[in-house]
Amino acid sequence: MATPEGYTHPTADVAENASIESGAKVWHYAQVRENAVIGANSIVGRGAYVGTGVQVGENCKIQNYALVYEPAKLAKGVFIGPAVVLTNDHFPRAINADGSQKSAADWKPVGVEILEGASIGANSTCIAPIVIGRWALVGAGSVVVKDVPDFALVVGSPAKRIGWVGTAGHPLRSVDNNEWICPVTHARYREVEPNKLVEIEA
Repeated sequence: MATPEGYTHPTADVAENASIESGAKVWHYAQVRENAVIGANSIVGRGAYVGTGVQVGENCKIQNYALVYEPAKLAKGVFIGPAVVLTNDHFPRAINADGSQKSAADWKPVGVEILEGASIGANSTCIAPIVIGRWALVGAGSVVVKDVPDFALVVGSPAKRIGWVGTAGHPLRSVDNNEWICPVTHARYREVEPNKLVEIEA
């Protein structure tokens, strides 16, 4: 179904009050829940799920079968790989301690926030509440349980930083004790303190 806002495939399930902005596309069998916003030129792949009120910035890609549970927030240019899960329950249970079934009133959703340009590799799980920093890269199959710094390359379960990446997504090369360079763009970065990298202005 084409609309002035964006394109929704006929098999997709998009709530009437969800916002599919200009140039955005929601593909086969995806579900976009109430009050969610899919930013301009973003893509929601086949079978993906975007929860109630989730905010997706412009130029994002949510690949096939990813699960983005509320109240996640994705800044512009975020990449969510196939089958990624962004959780929202820090203490998950189907029932309360007294054996009664949990209802919406019995727990408070917590979200994953992903900042500009960051990428989450296929089959990774991000355990809320956490923040994934700008231009960070989470390797495929990782389990992220704590905040990820800007430009960090993290892998494993639990995910740990093994290096730095630049805005092009390639691992940076150390040029001295505190400076790093991108092999693709030749942009330079400086480690200003442990676990904190900043881009050096040209």
